[in-house]
Amino acid sequence: MTDKSNLTTPEKPRGFIDRTGEQAAAERRIVEAVGAVYERWGFDRLETPAIEFTEALGKFLPDLDRPNDGVFSFQDDERWLSLRYDLTAPLARYVAENFDALPKPYRRWAAGPVWRNEKPGPGRYREFWQCDADTVGSASPAADAEMIAMACAALEAVGIARDSYQLKASSRRLLDAVLDKIGASESATRLSVLRSIDKFDRLGAEGVRLLLGAGRKDESGDFTKGACLSEAGASEVLAFISAKSETRVQTLTRLSQQLGADSAGVAELQGIDTALTALGIGDDRAVFDTSIVRGLEYYTGAVFEAQLLTKSGGSLGSVGGGGRYDGLVARFRGEPVPATGFSIGVSRLAAALQAQSDAEEDGPVVVLVMDQARIGDAMAMVAELRGGGVRAEVYLGASGMKAQLKYADKRTAPIAVIQGGDELAKGVVTLKDLKLGTRVAKGLGEDREAYAKAREQVQREVARGELVAEVRKMLGR
Repeated sequence: MTDKSNLTTPEKPRGFIDRTGEQAAAERRIVEAVGAVYERWGFDRLETPAIEFTEALGKFLPDLDRPNDGVFSFQDDERWLSLRYDLTAPLARYVAENFDALPKPYRRWAAGPVWRNEKPGPGRYREFWQCDADTVGSASPAADAEMIAMACAALEAVGIARDSYQLKASSRRLLDAVLDKIGASESATRLSVLRSIDKFDRLGAEGVRLLLGAGRKDESGDFTKGACLSEAGASEVLAFISAKSETRVQTLTRLSQQLGADSAGVAELQGIDTALTALGIGDDRAVFDTSIVRGLEYYTGAVFEAQLLTKSGGSLGSVGGGGRYDGLVARFRGEPVPATGFSIGVSRLAAALQAQSDAEEDGPVVVLVMDQARIGDAMAMVAELRGGGVRAEVYLGASGMKAQLKYADKRTAPIAVIQGGDELAKGVVTLKDLKLGTRVAKGLGEDREAYAKAREQVQREVARGELVAEVRKMLGR
């Protein structure tokens, strides 16, 4: 008998999830659809290792004897290694390592898991998938505009309606100008302001005002130290992040009035607006919103974010973002290398799409085994179905028909294929439409007579030779 005191507890670390077949399939479809858009726009795929030298990742460097918070790190041969926290930092290392051999601009896309050693929360995981596209070697605002336009195409490719998303863009140069204006010169203060603004959607204006000042205590009682700006300085920052208007042109006008028409950030957004207009991206799909700053430190210019919208136009949250990072490759080469990119949060987008959909993902067609001595017949049928492009499996347990049908229901199978002795003698198979059966049973309740009449629609016999064709017809193929 097993000593239960020695058993290992089956549990996951906080912030990590198991992805079921349905979840994994949803994420795979997103990567395939978004990747096809990236390919069509002239980007080539690149895969980099999940682990990099910690110093190569750039944002999080070792602090004394251990890396800073934010990444998962360990030592190997006296060097720190880290799991990548995004797909952009490894790209910078790759470009620097292969700089002379690459065409400039270099256009690449990538997809894969990334890891963040951060406090987990609802919808906030420590491991998640991203799908990125980047252009390295172009300083043109048109490259930034292309990222925004391509993000629109990518979201529509995964089935998001044009009125159900919006791309929001701004520029770090604008925020830099505001901070210069209020005399916030220390890098720690500027970073604190940046991170405060990045919480605008979640905390609102009052929450950000507290973070721009002395600090804010959250619902759990945890206190976050603020940027310690003066009241006048905080008001100037809040006025800046409220500068958005109905159209991109109107926002540019307001920014010109606040920062001056010769502002580098204003000029940058004007160039992006011109290119977006040429690409056919109107104000309904892309706007300028100065509350968008993005949390990563390496952004140097334009920043953008993709948000899903409610029917009333409110935000359901971000499902992607990016921006310009002209200094990331320069860390390796000592010379400026302009770059811009966009990342789709695959895991977050899949969860958002699932939340909006009432449809349950179909499982495989299940071929029941009525006689274990005839399992070969079931194997032959499933092979034919798979050969016809139908996702299918044979029940490989040892239970009876009732339990097998329960299994098929748990697998969300659309159809069960049954061939008992009577069907075999007649040269037919029975096809049971499990989804229709569920709807009929729910709709008719206790009316067994009506259920019996509807049974012909739910379950019918077809010639054995017509198995694949009839199943495909039932599946709508």
